[in-house]
Amino acid sequence: MRVVLLSNANSIHTIQWANYLNDLGVEVQVISQHPVDNSFPQHIPVHILPFNGFLGYFLNAIPLRKLLKELNPDILNVHYASGYGTTARLTNFHPYVLSVWGSDVFEFPLRSSLHKYLLTKNLAAADTIASTSIAMSNQTQQFLSAGRPISITPFGVDFSKFNKKQGRNEDQSNITIGTVKTLKHVYGIDLLIQALAKVYNLLQQQNRVLAERIKFRIVGGGEDLPKLQQLAKNLGIRHIITFVGRVEHDVVPQELAKLDIYVALSRQESFGVAVLEAAAMGLPVVVSNVGGLPEVVKQGETGYIVEPENPDQAAEKIVKLVLDQQLRDELATNAENFTRQNFSWETCAKKMQKVYQDTLVNFKKRV
Repeated sequence: MRVVLLSNANSIHTIQWANYLNDLGVEVQVISQHPVDNSFPQHIPVHILPFNGFLGYFLNAIPLRKLLKELNPDILNVHYASGYGTTARLTNFHPYVLSVWGSDVFEFPLRSSLHKYLLTKNLAAADTIASTSIAMSNQTQQFLSAGRPISITPFGVDFSKFNKKQGRNEDQSNITIGTVKTLKHVYGIDLLIQALAKVYNLLQQQNRVLAERIKFRIVGGGEDLPKLQQLAKNLGIRHIITFVGRVEHDVVPQELAKLDIYVALSRQESFGVAVLEAAAMGLPVVVSNVGGLPEVVKQGETGYIVEPENPDQAAEKIVKLVLDQQLRDELATNAENFTRQNFSWETCAKKMQKVYQDTLVNFKKRV
């Protein structure tokens, strides 16, 4: 099977899809209007379209049509319904699978009636629509004709990088709680800092010796950094919280290895691959009940799901884990096993391959 991925070539998710589909014997090529950096795999052919930026999604339709005629793929898989979805629709190549990613269905259509119209047209033009989570599928349904199915094709975890063998927190004298996330309002880092302050205060009351062993670590860059640093100072925990800044994806396993508990209190989350990567490293997790996060955590077995915008409830669950190492270890083992059983990249790539096969069969029936 010959497949072309129309996607951001710099995205780790594009790279992973290309690599693991290639491992299944799929002949994969990538087309992108984003320039390629050194992280892109040498064995995957990549073609760069001539125009970039917002207008590129419109102007690249003709160059893409010519390129697809040369490559002659069996199927086109378009990633991101707004930008690349527009290019694919204007190209009028079929059959193609349109994979929604998150902000393209959660944020893009809210900008204006024109944005909503554009998204609706792009979705309607695709032969098949795929989503990484049930939550995002439900969000996408409101822009589709009633009853149109959406295939669930989650992102996977690279267990060669995210595993216990990477080593766990070497500093056994401390218990480190943290997250790896972009410092944006939507990801609730302010809620996390509020919860961490409550954790510290609760432990000061219940077990002062243990409270002195607590450290907080936030990995990620973003424009909210000064505001979040000030919040930590105002809440009296700036001295025990480390803001690491943005790191490359290859360094994320090393950062996760420094944690004992992973927390994600997002206000919106299309899937939750960062949580799965933490779970694969053998970390118990505490997440908010939003978007796709409840789909990657088993309540009370691999971690805890708390109500959104509720730092008090999050703090309660974190303290419970801090006070009970046996519970931490039990949930950590369950989290690792759950992730390996359900979210290996091999498993996820096979699901996508099946979507391609079904799309081809249905397209041939229509033709």
